[in-house]
Amino acid sequence: MSTTNRLVITDEERDFFLQNGYLILRGVLQGEELRRIQQAMQELVNYGSAEVRDNPDYMYGTGPKSGKPVLRRIEYVIDKRDEMKVLLGHPFILRSVEKVIGKDFIPTWDSMVLKMPGEGIIVRWHRDAGTECVGDTPIFNVDFYLDEADEDTCLWVLPGSHLWEVEKVQQWFSEHREQDNTKEDFKASGAVPVLMQPGDVLFHNILLLHGSPYNLSDKLRRVVYYEFRAAHTEYELGPHVPEYIPLKQRVLLSCIEKRKKADYIPKEEIPYEYDPPEPFRVDWQPGTELPTYRYPHEQYWRK
Repeated sequence: MSTTNRLVITDEERDFFLQNGYLILRGVLQGEELRRIQQAMQELVNYGSAEVRDNPDYMYGTGPKSGKPVLRRIEYVIDKRDEMKVLLGHPFILRSVEKVIGKDFIPTWDSMVLKMPGEGIIVRWHRDAGTECVGDTPIFNVDFYLDEADEDTCLWVLPGSHLWEVEKVQQWFSEHREQDNTKEDFKASGAVPVLMQPGDVLFHNILLLHGSPYNLSDKLRRVVYYEFRAAHTEYELGPHVPEYIPLKQRVLLSCIEKRKKADYIPKEEIPYEYDPPEPFRVDWQPGTELPTYRYPHEQYWRK
C-alpha cells in the first residue's frame, strides 16, 4: 500500500511489524524529494568509491571478483548532506515510529549501506545488536530504498526471528551463517526476500535475523538506515551514556525545522510535533543551528 497522503501506519501494520519483525511501506519517498536524496547519496558513493578513503565513516569490504576494497557502508549521512536532515524530519515516518516506540523516541544510527555493481559485499546472517539493550519497546531501523532491490540485490529476512531465544539464534547461525553466499543459498534457507522499489521503506527490528549475498549483477543498491530507540530504554540500559539523549533530540528537532523550510517539500504536508514526556523534554529554540549533526558512538559508549 502506498503511503501517499497518509499520516501514520495503521494498527494492522504496527501489529504485523511487532509479530514479524519487519514491515514494508510502499512509495514513502516520491518525486523531487526522492530525486534529491538519490543525487546527494550518489555524490557520497562517488567520493567513497573513487579511492579508499582514510576516513572511518567510509567502510570497505573485499570485492568477490577483484579481491580489492569495495565500498560497502557510509556512516553519519545526516551530518554530510542537508537532504538527509530533511529526511529525518519526515512526518509520516516519525508518527509511525512514535506509534511503535512511544513519544520519547530518539534517532541513533544514520548510515547508507551499499551493494556495488558486480562487487557487492556479502552480509552474512546476523542481528544488528544483542538483547542486552532492548527494553520494553522495539529498537528498529527505518530503511529508505533509493534503488530497486530484486533477488540479486535484496535483503533476506526470517520473519518472527526477532522473538527467538538466543540459543535458537545460535543454532541457526551454526547451520546457515557461513555457507550462504548466493541467492540460491538464501532461498534454500527458507528466508523471505524483501523486494523493493525506489522510494519504498522497510522497518526492521534490530533482532530480526537478516542478511544478503554477494551482488554479482550490474545493479547498484543504496539504502539509507535511520535507527530509533526509546529514550527511557537508552537511559536505563544504554548502549550510550544518558548525555547522548538530548544531543540526538536536538538533532531531531533541528531536522524537523529544516524540513518545514525545504523548498521541495509539499506545502500541505503536516509537520511532526516532537513532544517527549518528562524527564526527556529538551530545551530547544527553533532556528538554533547545531555545531554538528555527527555524534560518534564510541565517544558516548558506556564504560
